[in-house]
Amino acid sequence: MYYANEARYEKMTYNKCGSSGLKLPALSLGMWHNFGSVDQEENMKQILFTAFDNGITHFDLANNYGPVYGSAETNMGRILQSDLRPYRDELIISSKAGYDMWQGPYGIGGSRKYLMASIDASLMRLGLDYVDIFYHHCPDPNTPLEETLLALDQIVRQGKALYVGISNYNRDLTAKAHAIMKELRTPFIIHQPSYSMLNRWIETDGLKDYLADNGIGCIAFSPLSQGLLTGKYLNGIPRDSRIGGGKSIFLKEKDLDRERMEKVRALGEVASARNQTLTQMAISWILRDGKMTSVLIGASKPEQIKENVKSLENIAYSEEEIRKIDSILGSE
Repeated sequence: MYYANEARYEKMTYNKCGSSGLKLPALSLGMWHNFGSVDQEENMKQILFTAFDNGITHFDLANNYGPVYGSAETNMGRILQSDLRPYRDELIISSKAGYDMWQGPYGIGGSRKYLMASIDASLMRLGLDYVDIFYHHCPDPNTPLEETLLALDQIVRQGKALYVGISNYNRDLTAKAHAIMKELRTPFIIHQPSYSMLNRWIETDGLKDYLADNGIGCIAFSPLSQGLLTGKYLNGIPRDSRIGGGKSIFLKEKDLDRERMEKVRALGEVASARNQTLTQMAISWILRDGKMTSVLIGASKPEQIKENVKSLENIAYSEEEIRKIDSILGSE
């Protein structure tokens, strides 16, 4: 039986999620990888326990996380039942729907049909009465935005989610969603975009500032650019990496071009001067200006959680460091 570390809240930072009353840990655990039907349950448990023991209270899922689709939620549900149930009120459990989940026209998108079925299926797999946050995972150009948002509103009113959010929406679409949700008085409190040193689209798009200015939380996924910002690819492609194992969806061998790898190497030198690993600097850099609520980290083993938590020991950057990093990144 698992018993949580009594000192788990002593070192973690908790940030307000926009203008809501909810606080999220500065680091949250994403369960996109390493929690599927092909993974070892004991390792999943140790990752989750290590995270919670270090103050990470937020666990982020989606209906199609696996493989196979749905298996991450099923595994999380089983671990909640066996070990984490006594701590349910200390946990933030989030899930999403939007990408493909089952066959046919009703298993993808943003329709009321899909979203209402998805939340019920997710709750069944998780063994929960509600999730804390439910997201629409991606925009659906084939469904009116109002239909998608009214479905999210209904999910909250039915008690199946406490809060709702969106993911992968640009600034303009987010502003439209925000206006509708504000009129509905729906607790729309968070956006989940990709964001890293090598992927700064939310800055150029204006999304990051829009969220901060309008009291909407922001939680970044892929903070390490699919492993590029760990430095693991500086000397070739390791066999146990996502690219080496043929498991990478977005990052491909062609992305490891000379110019980009030189940037990664130069960033590593800045990190070393800050007494951080490149991974730790990449995470702390996202949190540098106080506009981000949380950073979603992934882990394939418990030791990675402990290393990532150390990134919170130094999130302050001098103007010189910021200038140097911006100079290295250039057009990224």
